[in-house]
Amino acid sequence: MQTNPTIETQSIESIEQFNNQLLRKHVQYCYEHSPYYHRLFGKNGLTPENIKAKEDLHLLPLTLKGHLEEYAEDFLCVPEHDIVDICQTSGTTGKPLIMFQTASDLERVGYNEVISFLAAGVTENDRVMIACALGRCFMAGLAYFEGVRRIGATAVRTGSGNPALLIQPTLLYRPSVIVCVPSQALLLAEAIQQSGQNPAELGIRLLICIGEPIRKFDLEYSTLGAKLRKIWNCDIVGTYASTEMATSFTECNVGRGGHFHPELITVEIIDENGKPVPPGQPGEIIATPLQVTGMPLLRYCTGDIGSYYTEPCPCGKNTCRLGPIIGRKQQKMKIRGTMVYPGAIFSVLQDISEVKNYYLEVYGEYELSESIRVVVGTEDVNSISVDSIKEKIRAYIRVKPEVVVDTAENVAARTTQEGKRKETTFFDYRKN
Repeated sequence: MQTNPTIETQSIESIEQFNNQLLRKHVQYCYEHSPYYHRLFGKNGLTPENIKAKEDLHLLPLTLKGHLEEYAEDFLCVPEHDIVDICQTSGTTGKPLIMFQTASDLERVGYNEVISFLAAGVTENDRVMIACALGRCFMAGLAYFEGVRRIGATAVRTGSGNPALLIQPTLLYRPSVIVCVPSQALLLAEAIQQSGQNPAELGIRLLICIGEPIRKFDLEYSTLGAKLRKIWNCDIVGTYASTEMATSFTECNVGRGGHFHPELITVEIIDENGKPVPPGQPGEIIATPLQVTGMPLLRYCTGDIGSYYTEPCPCGKNTCRLGPIIGRKQQKMKIRGTMVYPGAIFSVLQDISEVKNYYLEVYGEYELSESIRVVVGTEDVNSISVDSIKEKIRAYIRVKPEVVVDTAENVAARTTQEGKRKETTFFDYRKN
């Protein structure tokens, strides 16, 4: 695999040239080895020579999740005996996708986590508790372990689970770093408090948060992020990744967005018309993971909405950075003329101390407007005002939704689903 350890601190022009060089090789590989992409090039009257840089990628159609489901075998570029690992997506938004990896793909994933963890501040002296996604053929846990192992740190492979069950390994093995979903990290800290211990005194110096944003669109900490910093008394960084991308965007200690790795991925961010958006404006993240040999992808639609930043980072790197994910494209709601993503509502709920958990339901009652129902869980249903919650949400998103209060236990029973590594907090009842 081609790498350049110093590329991130070189000039923006050098970074772009290096990325485009690898992109051209990737396009040629897809054309020669992928039945799906070879057919796609021919159908659109293109050859690899037409794609010389990221700006030329718009000539190719987008690759959708549905294409991977329907033509899965046609994306495979190697014979069966070259496959060394089978992984799958979490299926958070639908049917899980199956991805096949070669030995070089695993090397690539491990390299990605090494440079990501190092940027986050992990060292060989750390003991890293991987409290997420170790089972069910998920890529994430495997990648985290490979990163920890290659750095020379010690891995504590607890996996995800009931926070009460994670108390013992946290107290017994005394990790200095925890990799976890932010909401689960908060529940773990609260469970530790209930056991009579203080999470702030356990020696945790860093939380690496996956699967959920810990920052707002302006890059300041969200309410959840601020709570985690306070209750654990440690640094926290966010990271964004997906199985299909096999690449992560991890914050450095400056916290100005997740750094882009030019040797591993080319990223476009586009509007609803497929046009690139300027820095700082939200759009859908379109990923072309580079140097993948098993199931390489071109212009894969992640369905995630985010923005990017181009100014140099104070840490010294000149690579672009990805801001926090503000929502899923398919979860965008139009409520009385206002476009809303679930995350905007969730950020309000996270700031209400009486609210322990929540979920949202959306209904397509009218052609041009939808209705939403916000269900919040609390320990004492009489301690919380529905009208107050409505007003706080209205002040933030300019519309007042229906709000229902239930017990935290009942809400947890709805949001915790078998086989899902993250809670399900969005239920879509709109007709497609």
